[in-house]
Order: sequence, then C-alpha cells, then structure tokens
Amino acid sequence: MSDFYQHGRITTLHDLGTADLGELERVLGEASSEHPLGLILPVTASDMRAAPFSRIIEQLEGVSYIDTILVVLGVAPEVEDFRETCRIVARLGERARVMWTDGPRLQALQAELDQCGFRLGSPGKGRSVWLAFGYLLGDPRLSAFVLHDCDIVNYNRLLLARLCMPMVHSSLDFEFCKAFYARVTDRMHGRVVRLLVSPLLDALISTLGSDPFLTYLKSFRYPLSGEFAVTANLARSNRIPSDWGLEVGTLAEVFRNTSIKRVCQVDLCLPYEHKHQSLSLEDRSKGLMKMATDILTSIFRTLASRGLVLENSHFRTLRSAYLRAAQDSIRKYHADALLNNLIYDRHLEEEAVEGFAERITAAGEVFAADPLGGESIPNWARVLAALPDFPKRLRRAVAEEFQSL
Repeated sequence: MSDFYQHGRITTLHDLGTADLGELERVLGEASSEHPLGLILPVTASDMRAAPFSRIIEQLEGVSYIDTILVVLGVAPEVEDFRETCRIVARLGERARVMWTDGPRLQALQAELDQCGFRLGSPGKGRSVWLAFGYLLGDPRLSAFVLHDCDIVNYNRLLLARLCMPMVHSSLDFEFCKAFYARVTDRMHGRVVRLLVSPLLDALISTLGSDPFLTYLKSFRYPLSGEFAVTANLARSNRIPSDWGLEVGTLAEVFRNTSIKRVCQVDLCLPYEHKHQSLSLEDRSKGLMKMATDILTSIFRTLASRGLVLENSHFRTLRSAYLRAAQDSIRKYHADALLNNLIYDRHLEEEAVEGFAERITAAGEVFAADPLGGESIPNWARVLAALPDFPKRLRRAVAEEFQSL
C-alpha cells in the first residue's frame, strides 16, 4: 500500500488500496459520455503474437467507457501481421481499428509528409504514437487520449480506469497524467530509472543548480513509464521524439506547453510486469545502453533549449557527480531488497552504473556535435496548418486498408 505523501511540484494520485473497480467504471461511464476517450495501443508484430496482448484485448471487451480504440501496428512488414492483428482485435467491435504503419496506404501518406518537409524520424514507438494522435485528432468529439504499452503481463481493467479517471472527471482539470508503479518480481527492475535517471537528476541539480525543469522531472516517481493520458489540445501542441527519448521528451513538451498544476501522476498497480531490455554492455548501440544515450541526449538538449550552457567540462563533472549519487543509490536499494527478501546482484548493479556513466560522456559528444538534434517529430498544429485535411485522410486510409483484406 502506498502512502499519501505529496512530494515535488506535481500532484500524485496514490493507490491506497481502497479503490473499487465497479464504482470507478460507473463514474467513468458517466464522465466519458461528456468527454469521450480514445485509447492508443502501440504494438509490434512480435508483441502482438505474445500472450499479454491477447489478455489486454480480452480485458478491454468489458470496458464500455472507451469510445475509440486504436491499435497501432508497427515493425510489421508482412500483410499476414496485419490480418492476424485484425482477427485478434475484432472481438472489440466497431469502436476498434488497426492502423498498420507499414501498410501501403500509410506508407504513401508518410512519404507525402516527408516530401512536404515533415521529418518523421526512424520507425518506432514515437512515430506510431504521433500517427495515432493524428488519427484521433480527426474526431473532434474526443477530449483526451490514453496510451499504454501492450506487453503488460499482469494487465487488468483497474490499471486502465486509474489512468483514465484524472482526464475526464468534471471536478478535475488535469491536462496530462503520467503513470507510475513498482517494477518488482523476485527482484527490482527499472534499472534505467533507478540507476541512471534518478541519480542523474540529483547530479544535474548539484552541478547546474535547481533549474525548474530538473525539479519538475525529479517530481515524477517513474518518468520512463510508457503509460500516460493527455488532452486532445495538448496532444496537438506537443512534439514527439522518435527514439528512446520519447518518455523524457514528452515530459519536456508537457512542461513547455501547459501549467505544472495541470500535470499529475497516478499509481496504477502493484506490481507491474512487462518484458525487460538487456543491459547490452558488450554493444553500447543496443539495449539499455542505447536507451540511456537517447535519454541523456534528450535531457541535455532540453536544458540547452532553456538557455543553459553545456560544455565538455560540464559533462566530465557531471559524470563524477553522477557516479557518487548512483553508488549511494545502490547502497539504498541493497538495503531495501534485503528487507523485502528480493534477489539483489550488487555487482551487476555496479556494472550497470559504470556503463551508464560512460554514456554520459558519449551523449555529451552527441550533443556537442548536434545541440539541436533532429529527432523530434513536428507537432500536429504545424501539420494541420499546412495540410488541414490530413487527419481525415489518415482515418480514411486506415479504413481502406482494413476493407482491402
């Protein structure tokens, strides 16, 4: 059971163990009639065939307060991937659609955007989420969009209800809701948050001072969670990174485009389990090392956009400050794991920290070579100014792709 302590600059909505799913869904049914919701489910072909995705679809059959469900299928080059996804999703009825990002019609629309000068970055979750925003923006009835990953092993309806409630209840005025949870099985997971992001933020504040953006990031219990909800207006204004900086980049855009008092985080469940990335110490271009580089670069570029000057000497100092903070955190996690009867490989944790520390200077070099970066996809406000009918064409392409089966 969580406590009810409010820390940091954003509102924290706790799981105190008193919520009733039936009551939450009743309230959501009434509220969503006035403020319809769209649910985005980004999935790859491999994840679509895994057991968690089928369980998620099964659970969603009993959810009546979601108006539109959009499954965004990416990394799926074969038409059979699309067919199989449509078969699985069919049990959700007419409110559910599958957007096949590798399909010929979606590929043609993405090529058109490229020809018009809109750079969509590399295919991946960022691009899929961005395309989903465009599709849902084509329906002016929808007031907010909700997104969660499709590899959640222990998915249930309470998780979704808790994520949706802050966006539709008439007495609340949040524009963005971020999920948090405990990544625990027989051991602690969430290494990038525990061993990189949290001590990094402490190190950045100690070296650069208490910048409002850094203290805002530090307020999030799990800044890299893949689950969030956002109003349609804010989704229209936010840019989206196309790499592993998606989660941090999204938080940066929210910080830029709305008031902090309109931002909250919600405890979804205990525990939370999905697939885990390899540490990939032997190949820094993959796994958690690649993720760390993208996240670090995204943070550095955001700080630079706020007027902070970052030079090579800063990254050397930051690396030293980070190492000290991360090593202190290992001591804390070791004690926590011991008290909770969890497996804890302290040597492996130390190796991860050393790998992350090396990524700080590597990301500093990436930043120095390209301080602005080119990975953020333009926001939909810009696309709509140039191509006002594009969301409608996107929706038509999705429908036609399905009809062509």
